[in-house]
Amino acid sequence: MLIGELSRRTGVSPRLLRYYEEQGLLEARRAPNGYRYYDEDTLLTVRQVRALLEAGLTTEVIRAVLPCARGEQPKFEMCVDVQAILSQALEATDERIDDLQRSRSTLAGYLGQG
Repeated sequence: MLIGELSRRTGVSPRLLRYYEEQGLLEARRAPNGYRYYDEDTLLTVRQVRALLEAGLTTEVIRAVLPCARGEQPKFEMCVDVQAILSQALEATDERIDDLQRSRSTLAGYLGQG
């Protein structure tokens, strides 16, 4: 399927699909006329990427764990390093939450709410 159809079927803009390709998350083939075309299984890959982005993972982390993702709301085979990578991502998220809670507390204090 061409990029326009992939976009229509996934709800992801062609520009974002090209970005995913640049980041190594999608693989496109090229037709003789230079157009990108995608296999049917790319639909699942795009849905997995979107779910993992919504979980707060970076494209770098997604690129590392995507080969072990299964299903639209991915579950993971614990391939080499996947557990460690996801554990590091969880730890980084916890640190961001702690930072945001400290910032919130400070701002609430400025407003006399803390």
